[in-house]
Amino acid sequence: MRITGGKSKGRVLSSLKGMHIRPTSDKVREAVFNILGQSLGGKKILDLFAGTGSYGIEALSRGATWSLFIDNSGYSMKNIHKNLMICGFQKSGFVLKRDLRRGLPRAHPKFKEGFDIVFIDPPYGRDLIPPILEGLSGSGILTSHSLVIAESLTKDILPVICGKLRKFDTRIYGKTKIDMYSYEGHEDGRKNSDLSGDIRSLDQWSPEYLEQGVADI
Repeated sequence: MRITGGKSKGRVLSSLKGMHIRPTSDKVREAVFNILGQSLGGKKILDLFAGTGSYGIEALSRGATWSLFIDNSGYSMKNIHKNLMICGFQKSGFVLKRDLRRGLPRAHPKFKEGFDIVFIDPPYGRDLIPPILEGLSGSGILTSHSLVIAESLTKDILPVICGKLRKFDTRIYGKTKIDMYSYEGHEDGRKNSDLSGDIRSLDQWSPEYLEQGVADI
């Protein structure tokens, strides 16, 4: 498992074997970041069910300001810390142990700053994504420029609309499905973050893009 882009491109990440951790494949992760853009300068990242931390660390490699990693496994916590050290991101990666079935840790200081991109990559087959989408929608931590990326099995059906989140794209890579959501709520007093840069503007998505896209890699 390697970082696929940015200043840490090629760095090999540590993966815990036999701990029921299913890291996202390099090809799927690279495809996701090809859509998001190659430069994430100034962006704040939330990596939920972080596992090895590959999504959040990939974002840091591509210039994100910081990433908050949340997982309920102590083994994952140690592994994420190790991978942050491997890539030299100890100062920009924050790790929190929490069972997300209890809800989002809204009291955490980083939640008060808000997030530009949220990755949701839970264990497959446990129907954990919809309640997280609902929690994010009503949390006040997103702006109209925020994106939520959810990874699941191709057979899993996620809602098109969940509160203030709306699905605008779906990609399929083998047995893995990536659903992308935009936030359509009010700003809730939070200042817009500028995602213009290299991240594709949501205004560029045509109505046809709301239909499911299929890609094989």
